[in-house]
Amino acid sequence: MGHPFPLREIARQAGLSEATVDRVLNGRGGVRESTAREVRQAIADLDRQRTQVRLVGRTFMIDIVMQTPERFSTAVRAALEAELPSLHPAVVRSRFHFRETGPVQELTATLDRIARRGSQGLILKAPDVPEVTAAVTRIAEAGIPVVTLVTDLPATSRLAYVGIDNRAAGATAAYLMGQWLGDRPGNVLTSLSSGFFRNEEEREMGFRGAMRTRHPDRALVEIAEGQGLDATQYDLVRAALKRDPGIRAVYSIGGGNIATLRAFEDLGRECVVFVAHDLDHDNTRLLREHRLSAVLHHDLRQDMREACHLVMRAHGALPPAGPTLPSPIQVVTPYNMPTV
Repeated sequence: MGHPFPLREIARQAGLSEATVDRVLNGRGGVRESTAREVRQAIADLDRQRTQVRLVGRTFMIDIVMQTPERFSTAVRAALEAELPSLHPAVVRSRFHFRETGPVQELTATLDRIARRGSQGLILKAPDVPEVTAAVTRIAEAGIPVVTLVTDLPATSRLAYVGIDNRAAGATAAYLMGQWLGDRPGNVLTSLSSGFFRNEEEREMGFRGAMRTRHPDRALVEIAEGQGLDATQYDLVRAALKRDPGIRAVYSIGGGNIATLRAFEDLGRECVVFVAHDLDHDNTRLLREHRLSAVLHHDLRQDMREACHLVMRAHGALPPAGPTLPSPIQVVTPYNMPTV
């Protein structure tokens, strides 16, 4: 595989030994296909990030670990790489560890490998469960600053949380839902990808609290554990619609919106209001098609820039700053969508 990168740089990017990378590059065998994929991915990441090599400053290797559907991890990767040229005075290299779902032991194994291998920083989106909390503690004890992204792990010694105020986002969704439903009858389906992500729990609490205060007679129907994946989401939504003929609106906290809409259509049901989160590629298309009412969004590029700055400050590469504030919540409709 052709590339302009030194063996040592590829090994560092991949988190593998130079000997292993050499075997992969020269086709000598004796390595798993998954290891070969890691080497190919490292070269691809280096190629995307090579515009940074001309910047003068310290080099930071930051690990990005996320359990999230592919549509969101793709958006995060694009946001970070779009910000790389602006991250003076440092050069930032990033290693990505993305998974859509899976046993928590696999996630903690990834975190423990980072703790053993070393890193200048960790940006993490993970469920708030005891095993993850313990693994983050081990990473912090290894001297690696941890920034939580989108969903927080407040019981850990993480450096900071970067993202929106999720309770406020849920309350905003309730306000929009109430305004658009008005006096029309109908129950509201709330959909979480998992009850173990704190951001989703907080959004649901904010939504439920505001709905209870402003619209106490409006019934809420909850589904969870679809993991934000279309294949599992469709069955959960379809079953909920069959159980409750009064569902006419959706607050999608955890994604899987294409499958949710397909379940409504297949049963001949109308969804009169649909509020979702994040302008990923699925939601962007659905909003353009007027199949979503609004998307609650935040600037991922700003979030990734702030997360990197926090890591740099932890190493003394930037001057101290004030506390990290929540990201502004943007209410995006088909008529005010960003042009990029």
